[in-house]
Order: sequence, then C-alpha cells, then structure tokens
Amino acid sequence: MSRESILNAVKNNKPEALPLPKIDLNLFEEDIDLVKTFIENVEFVGGRVVQLNGMDNLDTEIKKLYTNASKIVSCVKESNLGTVSISKDTEPHGLEDIDLAIIKGELAVAENGAVWIVENDVTIRVLPFITNDLVLLINKENIHLHMHSAYESISKRDRTFGFFLSGPSKTADIEQCLVIGAQGAVSLTVLIL
Repeated sequence: MSRESILNAVKNNKPEALPLPKIDLNLFEEDIDLVKTFIENVEFVGGRVVQLNGMDNLDTEIKKLYTNASKIVSCVKESNLGTVSISKDTEPHGLEDIDLAIIKGELAVAENGAVWIVENDVTIRVLPFITNDLVLLINKENIHLHMHSAYESISKRDRTFGFFLSGPSKTADIEQCLVIGAQGAVSLTVLIL
C-alpha cells in the first residue's frame, strides 16, 4: 500500500471521539510539604536538588557542583557562567561536546520530581538532551502537588513545544544493567530558588 492509501484508511476508520473523563481533583489533595516531596522524588530518580536563598550565590553554587565544566551554555539571564553562545540558527550537532547547560524550568511537580521546560527557555530543543550535565532552575512557588494541577497550569499557555523532564537520562536492559546518560544528560541538578 502507498503511504497515502494507508493514511486515508486510518482517517476513514478513526474511532468516534470520546469526552475526557471528569476527575474530581479534590480526591488528590494532600497536605504535604511540596518542596520536601519534590526533593525526595528528584533524588529517587537519580537527580540532585539544592535549595538556594536567592540568586546571589547561583553561579558560585553551580561552579562548586560542576568544577570541571568548561563548555557551558546558560539560557538564564541570572547566570554569567555561559562560555558557549547559541542561537536559533546554531547547528544542533555542533553541541555534542557541551559540558553543562543551565535552563529555567517553568514549573515542577512534587509527585514525580518532574520539571516542565518550554522551547522558549532552551533556545535549541536538543540542548537538555545533548548536554553532558544539566542544571534546571525552578521557583519553589511553582511546585505543583500532582500532574493534574501541572496540566491545568500549562493548558493556559501558548501552544509551543514543551516537555516534562525527571532525573538524568537512564535505561536498563534485560540483564538489569542500569546505564545513566544513555539518551541524555548524565546528571541533573535542580536548583530551587
């Protein structure tokens, strides 16, 4: 079959759309420390969290954590550590030797340690995945209890590319051999401001 005939067959045999289920979000409410729970879940998936008391010591803390990083892309105006400049026109394949990327997260989710990152904050979509190490900045006021709340928040945004990221890249094969950094960053540090 040709590509066109396959696509037409799929289009013509599409099931009827069903309405989304109604979910009572009150059932998911918990009186927990969002920051503490977020930290526990980031650490559970292999990441690290550092709480800062403002932006004054941001660069000092990052340098302390990543002493050997020399090729650094900073996508946040609060950090002056960037040594590599990128733009929308930068060839993504040329970023394969980036040691560290510093990126702002829009919001975070306590229940799974995930951080929501949008395209406007990364300059090039591949950056969070191609860098060796990744630092994400998140404001503690932007930590949501669960994914329902996070999705409600992001549903009000402009429809641009965005994704949730939780922990460093990892995979395990059938022999139960865990590999860190298989498809992305080897380490992830979330700095909570």
